[in-house]
Amino acid sequence: EVQVAESGGGSVQAGGSLKLSCTASGSRFATWEWGWYRQFQGNRCELVSIIGSDGVPEYGEAVRGRFTVSQDNDKKTVYLTMNNLQPEDTAVYYCATARWAGGLVVAGVCRREFGYWGQGAQVTVSS
Repeated sequence: EVQVAESGGGSVQAGGSLKLSCTASGSRFATWEWGWYRQFQGNRCELVSIIGSDGVPEYGEAVRGRFTVSQDNDKKTVYLTMNNLQPEDTAVYYCATARWAGGLVVAGVCRREFGYWGQGAQVTVSS
């Protein structure tokens, strides 16, 4: 069984930064992909970033250039560093792992029946 937990959410003013952490238990950490997703008020789900076992990151268009994903295989931890946060970044941020992290959000819906998801971390950005 894989258990995933996020930490590091909070409230910042526009232009500020936050760093989210995602820790995992279980044996699949090194081989599965990891993704960060966010769910806005109204439930629309959006891919933020993916990082695979090869360490190559991908980013959603809305966050490219501002957010950075990284991983520490020894600590079984994935990080999301968010810079220049804006009010439109306000959402609940989720970390999840699956064989294919890109398939965990489809047509604006978080597909929590697939993969392993954390409980979510609220990020609030004020103007």
